[in-house]
Amino acid sequence: MAVDKKTSRSLAGIAGIVAVATLISKVFGLVREQAIAAAFGVGTVVNAYAYAYVIPGFLLILLGGINGPFHSALISVLAKRDKEQAAPLVETVTTLVSGILLLVSVGLVIWADVCIDLLAPGLSPEVRAIAIGQLQIMSPLALLAGLIGIGFGTLNAADQYWLPGISPLFSSLAVIIGLGVLFGVLGGQIDAPQYVQLGSMVLAGGTLIGAILQWIAQLFAQWKSGMGTLRLRFDWRIPGVMDVIRVMIPATLSSGMLHINVYTDLFFASFIENAAAAMRYANFIVLTPLGIISNMILVPLMPEFSRLASPENWPELKGRIRQGLLLTALSMLPLTAVFIALAFPIVRVIYERGAFQMSASQEVAPVLIAYGFGMFFYLARDVMVRVFYALGDGETPFRVSIFNIFLNGLLDFLFYKPFSTPGLVFATIGVNISSLVIFLWILNRRLRGLPLGEWTFALLQLTGISFIAGVVSWGISWIWQQTIGDDNLLLQLLELGLGMTVALGLFFLLAVRLKLPEVNLFLSRIGQKLGKRFRKSS
Repeated sequence: MAVDKKTSRSLAGIAGIVAVATLISKVFGLVREQAIAAAFGVGTVVNAYAYAYVIPGFLLILLGGINGPFHSALISVLAKRDKEQAAPLVETVTTLVSGILLLVSVGLVIWADVCIDLLAPGLSPEVRAIAIGQLQIMSPLALLAGLIGIGFGTLNAADQYWLPGISPLFSSLAVIIGLGVLFGVLGGQIDAPQYVQLGSMVLAGGTLIGAILQWIAQLFAQWKSGMGTLRLRFDWRIPGVMDVIRVMIPATLSSGMLHINVYTDLFFASFIENAAAAMRYANFIVLTPLGIISNMILVPLMPEFSRLASPENWPELKGRIRQGLLLTALSMLPLTAVFIALAFPIVRVIYERGAFQMSASQEVAPVLIAYGFGMFFYLARDVMVRVFYALGDGETPFRVSIFNIFLNGLLDFLFYKPFSTPGLVFATIGVNISSLVIFLWILNRRLRGLPLGEWTFALLQLTGISFIAGVVSWGISWIWQQTIGDDNLLLQLLELGLGMTVALGLFFLLAVRLKLPEVNLFLSRIGQKLGKRFRKSS
């Protein structure tokens, strides 16, 4: 953007800001999930909330998330325009989006029962009734999702990364405070007759209030940056509006098709007891580091992909694609080793308190193993999608997503009975693998050849190292349980800490020997960040 070039930051600086802000938000999110687990365990309220949140959450992630289509479309257009052109453009897009999403919010209130029945025909009457009420409470999230997404893109285009990264913590704080008030009002009696009904309303209401606070915080920063106000504009001829729409519509449809797979998973999960709650808890553990690292990788790389979109820059673009894939592997594969080898102690340490007992840990741990297996494929697919957006192509990801909807439904049908809840996760992993392979094949043709053999060999080497690290870490955890035990939280923390240290340390010790430039880049950035923190503290 021609706006304030003097304030532009390096890729490493942006990644650092995004990482710290996202980390803070994720920590609060983790505390929120722990509070929910302690309050409700794996049971009626959380199962109902998992379904009630599907559509509002889908819109919040799709439209309101960093790297979502609204965010990507606004950055790609605003980056090419001067600041004085930004406010009218943003206000016009906001007016159009708000009008559409307001109708969606009203529709969710009116047809909440229809939505829940379509999503989860296998729910019990009690869970169904609670889910309908929660969905009606959270229906305004549809409108807020669009406004938050526009705020993310606008602030990033104005070179502001801290507030967009940290603002999601408002949602977590609202839920945590709401549950605390509920606990105090009922005197800690989680078996009180009204506990389930009040708890379900507090969970949904806290989510809504948090989103409102997130939007308000972004709105003030947006005004201060001169990037638009709440003024209604209906002039679609303003330069750049149609450019935003041309990127936004196919990108939204493409990402939306991907999230339809979540609907498909939950449709089949409604026929498995407690499956939705188990998937929610396990998924959040994985999404905590995944969200931080994905923002570190995707936010700085998106402008670079766009800058190198011209054919004369394709050799450098190929290098950036390789960098994105290998940085994804270096960040995801060691975590895969950790989540597969140490799934049970991880779940116990994070969730096992209050209403969340050992039996709940035994339900969630296998699902966490499945999610851990698919971390690399999820983020690598996202890297490839951003390359297509940078090339001005939103149609290819959309078409691939349509194909994958049918593939996901087929895999869900084949896997959910023999493998229960983890089978639904493996179906999604199959979809991500399919997407990654198709995207690489298309880019190989479009960019006049990619060194796929070289990239594949490097990725296989890192995968082998991840396997070794996971086996050794699991062995150490097993020995600890047999000799010392894990009967209390302190022993569980020590076991987990030792296992994670061994897995991560062994992975990077072996990865350095591969002499890949991305390994040195990855470790040097970590060293720089740690060095800065050390100098600041001393």
